[in-house]
Amino acid sequence: MGQGSQGSPREVVLALPFTGWWLARNSPARRVPSHGTDLMGERYAIDFVGVDEQGRTAGHRDWRTLLASEPPDRFFSFGRPILSPADGVVVAAHDGEPDHAARRSQLALVPYMLGQAGRLRQGVAAIAGNHVIVELARGGAFVALVHLRAGSLRVAAGDRVTTGQQLATCGNSGNSTQPHVHMQVMDSAELSVARGVPMAFRHFRERPAGSAQFLIRQTAVPGENAVVEPLPAAEVNR
Repeated sequence: MGQGSQGSPREVVLALPFTGWWLARNSPARRVPSHGTDLMGERYAIDFVGVDEQGRTAGHRDWRTLLASEPPDRFFSFGRPILSPADGVVVAAHDGEPDHAARRSQLALVPYMLGQAGRLRQGVAAIAGNHVIVELARGGAFVALVHLRAGSLRVAAGDRVTTGQQLATCGNSGNSTQPHVHMQVMDSAELSVARGVPMAFRHFRERPAGSAQFLIRQTAVPGENAVVEPLPAAEVNR
């Protein structure tokens, strides 16, 4: 992996790891470190939450939405296919962590936040949940996709994967309050010591927050609260 003009790691350009509409959260286009920390290679990480055509993350609301936790399968993200964003080799594939109840309620978030320190003490699996790490075929970097659904992994360490190949489905495992996929590029396969590497995505539509229009992005980082969708191959090849 080369260095940028100021000695920083060069941006890695990837495909979006899904089809359909997803909402960008904790984007490095808004701030760096994107998640407020450099721990576990998260400096340039981004979250994607599956949405419907109306931009909703879930199709159902009731008293639990306001006061309690909710089943993860209420959310559009849960169970959606997660795809490899590049060609490479799987170097880690961890499964077996449970999918937690989801929490949109501020009241339900309080005990969850109080348990944050305990999850950190439990280590990588308690934070990342079920996850896959792929060593990229070009550039010597590693991409991690985390919070995957329990029992959904389709790959194992040592498998070669290609761009667009399904790796698992989206879940709510690890340090996650709502089903989503967290994605980051790193300089090491070891999450506990990895440093984040900048990334961008190719060939997608983006509807910026507050806009009704989709824009075509050839290479970019989605903005905070933008809705994105990969371009169909027919449009990419025009």
